[in-house]
Amino acid sequence: MRERKIKLFAAEDVREFVKAAEKCDFDIDVFYNRIIIDAKSFLGVLSMDLRNILTVKYYGNNENFENLLHRYSIA
Repeated sequence: MRERKIKLFAAEDVREFVKAAEKCDFDIDVFYNRIIIDAKSFLGVLSMDLRNILTVKYYGNNENFENLLHRYSIA
């Protein structure tokens, strides 16, 4: 399992994030406080408060997804 902190700023960022997650053949979850959302659900991720930092936990490896996470990553 890997974990990254990210910040999505707009609906277009969410759309790009979900499209990249959908191409992965492993589970990806997005956490904020006690809320857990499947990263492959556009409405689920969009329903989260995008003003906050989100935690992404994923259970596999995909280079394109890693690159996207790096772009939205909060050091």
